[in-house]
Amino acid sequence: MKALQMRQQSPAEPAANDPASEVSEASSGGFSRYFGLLFRPMDRRSTVFLLLCVAAGGVWGWRYRVAQIESQNAQADRHGAGQIASWEATSDANFDLTVTTIPADEIQYGGVRKDGIPALTSPEFVAGEDATHLFPADRVIGVELGGEFRAYPIRILNFHEVVNDRCGDRPLAVTWCPLCDSAAVFDRRTALGECEFGVSGRLYNSNVLMYDRGGDPESLWSQIQAQGVTGPAAGQPLQGLPHELTTWQSWLRRHPQTSVLSVNTGHTRNYRESPYADYLADSQSLMFPVNRRDDRLPPKTPVLGVLTGKSSLAIPLTMFRGRARVLQQRIDGRPFTVEYHPDSNSVRVTEAADGIQWMSSFWFAWSAMHPETNLVTPWPSGE
Repeated sequence: MKALQMRQQSPAEPAANDPASEVSEASSGGFSRYFGLLFRPMDRRSTVFLLLCVAAGGVWGWRYRVAQIESQNAQADRHGAGQIASWEATSDANFDLTVTTIPADEIQYGGVRKDGIPALTSPEFVAGEDATHLFPADRVIGVELGGEFRAYPIRILNFHEVVNDRCGDRPLAVTWCPLCDSAAVFDRRTALGECEFGVSGRLYNSNVLMYDRGGDPESLWSQIQAQGVTGPAAGQPLQGLPHELTTWQSWLRRHPQTSVLSVNTGHTRNYRESPYADYLADSQSLMFPVNRRDDRLPPKTPVLGVLTGKSSLAIPLTMFRGRARVLQQRIDGRPFTVEYHPDSNSVRVTEAADGIQWMSSFWFAWSAMHPETNLVTPWPSGE
C-alpha cells in the first residue's frame, strides 16, 4: 500500500528589528482588527481567552477520540478469538464463527471494513477492440463459458477483488486477491443456494475471505481453499470454473471477439495506478503473516495450483525456464495438460478430467492453505 507523507513546515521566527517582522506585526494587527469587528463587545484579552478555549477544546476532543479508539481496540481484543481488533470494523459484520474449519483466532482484520472493498454486482463490458483503458502487457483473468469470452483486468480487480457476473444461465464469481496474486473463478451455485459474494475485510493466511451477502447468518469463504470456512458454509466446496491468468495482448490475439470489463464500475477509482506495486516488487516481504512457511520455493514464486477433493499440487512457472512447453500431469490418477507461454509468462490448462480445478497464486499462500501439496519439479537444466 502506498502511504502519503505530509510534511509540516514551520516558518522561521523573525529576528528583532527585522523588516519582515514589521510586516508580520502589521498583518497581525489587521487580523486583530478583523476579530475586533466580529467580537466588538469584547476587549483584546477576552478575545485571546476565547481563542485559547477553542484551541483547548479541540485538543481535548482529539484526545477523547484517540482514547475512544484505544478503548474499542482493547474491548475487541478482550472479546477473544475471531473478533475484529479495530474500531473501524467493530459492528459491521454478521459472521457466524461458532463453527469454523480454520482457527478463528487466525482470522485477521485486513485494514478495511466489510464491503470497504466493493465487489461488483452489475458489471458493464465493452468490446475488446474498444478497450482503450488497457495496455498490451496488462494482466487479465480470461474466462470462456458457453461460447462467450470475457476478460477481467487486474488493474480493475485490484480495487474490487470480486465480480459477481453471469454468462448465459451460469452465475459466476471472478475473484482476485492482490496480496497473494491469486486468481480463481467459481460457480456461485453452492449447497446454500446461489450466492452473491462480497469482500469481508478479513483475511486468513493473507488471503481474501469472501462472504455470502444476505446469508442468515453470513458465512466466510476462502478463495484459495475454495470452500466455506465459517458458519453454515463451513466445509462446503466452491466449484471452480475454467479460466486463465494471462496478458491482455495474448488473450485478445486468441479471442478477438472477447468483451472486457469496463471502468464504468459505479465507483471512483484510479484504475491506471496499482496500489500494490511496491509490495509486488519486494520478492520476500509479506503484508500479513501466514501460519506456516514452506521453503521449497521463494515465497512469491507464481504457481498454478491444482486440486481435487483429496489432493493438491503446485506447478511453479519458473520450472518452464522461459521456454514454450507442454506439461502432462496427473492428480489422483486424473490427467490434465498445461501449456506455458513465454510471451505472457503464463500457463493455460488445455485439458482436464472431471473433478479437477485450478487457480493461480503465490507459493507462500498456496502452500500455507494446502500444506500437504505436492510440488512439480523443474525439468533438468538443458532440456
